[in-house]
Amino acid sequence: MESLGNKLKMVREEKGLSYEFVSRETNISSRYLEALEREDFSPFPAESYVLGFLRNYGEYLGLNPEELLPLYRSIKLREQPVPVEELLRKPFPILKIVIGFAAVLIVLLLAVGVFFFVNYFPRKTESPPPVARTPSEYILSTDFLERRFYPGDSILVSDEANSYKLELSGISDAITITTPGGPVMLDLGQEVIIDLNNDGFGALRIIAADFVKNDNQAGALLRFEQDFPPQTAASDVIPIGALSPGREADIVILSATGAFPFILQTVFQGYCLFRYEILFERDRQGRNEQYYQRSEELSIPAQNGIRLGISNAQAVRLQVVGQGRTIPLEVGGPGEVVAADLRWVRDDEDRYRLVLLRLE
Repeated sequence: MESLGNKLKMVREEKGLSYEFVSRETNISSRYLEALEREDFSPFPAESYVLGFLRNYGEYLGLNPEELLPLYRSIKLREQPVPVEELLRKPFPILKIVIGFAAVLIVLLLAVGVFFFVNYFPRKTESPPPVARTPSEYILSTDFLERRFYPGDSILVSDEANSYKLELSGISDAITITTPGGPVMLDLGQEVIIDLNNDGFGALRIIAADFVKNDNQAGALLRFEQDFPPQTAASDVIPIGALSPGREADIVILSATGAFPFILQTVFQGYCLFRYEILFERDRQGRNEQYYQRSEELSIPAQNGIRLGISNAQAVRLQVVGQGRTIPLEVGGPGEVVAADLRWVRDDEDRYRLVLLRLE
């Protein structure tokens, strides 16, 4: 069987590529590229990194990753020799009889199962068409109202002189709400302040708390607020002075008089193990972990912070979106494994900063 390392090296040299050039193109460190061609897997932190970098390197060279992975597995098998007693053990004749009997029994059971499925299993009936839903109308009679709205649903908001009607028009890549001043579009986690009577002051805040893109049937969780303060601070922010050594703020992304919700947008530029955990939100606890490939995207809304784990810092492009601003975020170099918190902190002057905290 052809050697994995020789195959990678031969194709790279035929294309006249150096390790440094390939490293810049794939965001894989040169030492990992050399280790793959030497079939030396000891420099890698875990097997998942070997598989991820091998897939990325193979795709870049124009090789089929599904043909490279068996070569890698054959190397791992050669590193695990079969015990001598297993090689000397003779097969027991009765074992063949038992296996043959079991095979015949399985075939018979499958035949009986197919017979009963064909003759007695109930046929699937067509589901009735969905019942047309009557739009609902709500009244904002307190300082706030939060509930799930569906296209066609509306809400009445009143001041001392007039009443104003707002309606959820539809759900596509964003939520569209018809207001007296015209349509307003909101993405997940975004908020907007509406001037209902054109007096120059915002009278109503709308927050898109939850929705599924292009799914009108699922509706959208919206929050409407009146008489809100200019900005409310998040309840679980940590003063900068309280941070322990080794967790200092490397990057200050946003600064404001109060914390506000933000979205972390990610675009993957290569094969990457990416994990995240929402901080200080009781209804969104738990770790999310997945392998992502080139051109895949992910948006993560958060109120207070996000804990990140990235197998290759240059395999993902990050940007923070909040209060109408979009800020690019750099977290590390090629091949670097990153663990960090993106969160609000409060300084000694009682101002809030969204910072990137490196974790040891």
